Amino acid sequence: MQDILTDLLAIIGVVLNGLPQGLLALAYGFASVPTALAFFVGVVGNTLTQSVAPISFQAETITYAGTAGKNRSERCTMIFIGGLIMALIGACGFLTKIVNFVGEDVAYGMMAGVGIILTMAALNMIKSDVLSGTVSLVTALVVYFITKNSANTLVYTIVFSVVASCVASALFKKEKMNIVVEDDKFVRQKFTINTNVILGALGMVCLNIGSNISFGGITASMATGGNYNVDHLTVISSLADMCSSFFGGAPVESIISATASAPHAVWSGVIMMAIIGLILLFKLLPKIGRYVPSSSIAGFLFVLGIFKTVVPDAPMAFAANAAAGGTAMVVTAVSNPFLGMLAGVAAKLLGL
Repeated sequence: MQDILTDLLAIIGVVLNGLPQGLLALAYGFASVPTALAFFVGVVGNTLTQSVAPISFQAETITYAGTAGKNRSERCTMIFIGGLIMALIGACGFLTKIVNFVGEDVAYGMMAGVGIILTMAALNMIKSDVLSGTVSLVTALVVYFITKNSANTLVYTIVFSVVASCVASALFKKEKMNIVVEDDKFVRQKFTINTNVILGALGMVCLNIGSNISFGGITASMATGGNYNVDHLTVISSLADMCSSFFGGAPVESIISATASAPHAVWSGVIMMAIIGLILLFKLLPKIGRYVPSSSIAGFLFVLGIFKTVVPDAPMAFAANAAAGGTAMVVTAVSNPFLGMLAGVAAKLLGL
């Protein structure tokens, strides 16, 4: 009985962590109902492979896709193309070989650069809605510093900051910039091919290479049973992205999941994905979004960007090769992870 209770707590915690990031996806114009397909792909994939590493909404990829693409068509096209490339990489077992080639310094530099992108996105949200965004930021910082030694600190941070932002907005009866989802149904997307989309897709590939290895590895390290293979994770998340984006849905990627530390790690992850999938399928997430200001996620993005991405990854990027790691970080921050990777590799080849 104790094991079942622990499983349930882990499942609830990860669901609560995922839903506000799902609202972030809605804020960038992705549809919620088609995204359910991604979670059901995860359910089938993890059941077949008995993988302990589930997939869910990931703020880094959502923010990158949302800012790199000008509209839903561009965003979904780059997600689909990126997913197709990643599926081939995972199926051929090339993921770890690519990281070994570019080097950990460049990989960490790219992730640190993405952290800066998250931070800038948070600041832009605060500028667009000062009251809700500021309350979200202050609450997130306070909660994070109080709970930073807890394994569930990000869950606490995102839940409290979103709730506080909603309460502040309601108390002051401020006109909220509510999340409005258009065409929230299965609508085949008209894909757009241009330079921006191609670069965006390659940026998605580079970002997901880093996150699959880092997030997947961290999650697997918490598990005492089940299986873990980074290439399996890559194939599952890539197929999920392709199914979701084909109909206008959001990207769903590897995460650091507390379900891996549950007694029944595999089934806890599967149930978590099934629950979020059903929430999306029955259009419950947009209903929540009607009462949530779009900037309520700003505090969480800031904490995730600075304290959970830049702070741990930047030193690792500079440790082995400061020039390569720093170049990858800066170029990623001002452009995208693909150009960041190229710049970092070029810096190493030039002997900087």
